[in-house]
Amino acid sequence: MPVYWLNEHELSFPHPAMAEPSGLLAVGGDLSPERLVLAYRNGIFPWFEAEENFYWYSPDPRFVLFPKELKVHKSMRSVFNQGKFEYSLDTCFEDVIRTCAESPRNAQDGSWISEAFIEGYTELHRQGIAHSVEVWSGGKLVGGLYGLSLGRIFFGESMFAHQANASKAGFITLVRALKAAGFWMVDCQQQTQHLQSLGARSIPRELFLDYLVKNAYERSLVGFWDLQAGQLTLRTEH
Repeated sequence: MPVYWLNEHELSFPHPAMAEPSGLLAVGGDLSPERLVLAYRNGIFPWFEAEENFYWYSPDPRFVLFPKELKVHKSMRSVFNQGKFEYSLDTCFEDVIRTCAESPRNAQDGSWISEAFIEGYTELHRQGIAHSVEVWSGGKLVGGLYGLSLGRIFFGESMFAHQANASKAGFITLVRALKAAGFWMVDCQQQTQHLQSLGARSIPRELFLDYLVKNAYERSLVGFWDLQAGQLTLRTEH
């Protein structure tokens, strides 16, 4: 399969089915809010930047978690029963994404979250489309994650933990709130043992794209999110 070159002045992507076996679909373009939203609506995401070019992917299969299939193991139930952490949403998005960028990754040299990624996703946050989950202990930020919300799908991007189980606890808290709000799915993009242990699994890209077609008719929960008694709400002020 050819890899497509994106024109910065034209908002378009090739069909995800044209991606290489690795999932690589296109190179170029920019991280404008309009292009990012178009990409996610079509099952595409930017993975990294190299030599000032962005690389866009649509893997097959797709790794997702259906909220009703969330697995909370005994060790994590203990974390919640003990009230080990406190949780918030959308209180310090840029701190979360920057900490994700600074956190070491297994088998990776550095982070794919460049300054351009931070600027692009932070702008989506300002527009009420990208969201962060913050995990606190003793008033310190010890874990978190961020992603996009479009329709009834949350598109997860990255997470970090400075204390054991912090990112898992934040993810579980988010998924429970998404389930209560009627979300269908969390897109985890690619398989990891961390997320697989929580119930995520692979589905064919074709099935994932079918969900996206239906999702296009669903209303998005746009704005700054809050967490009240485990329920997603919108804040009137940020």
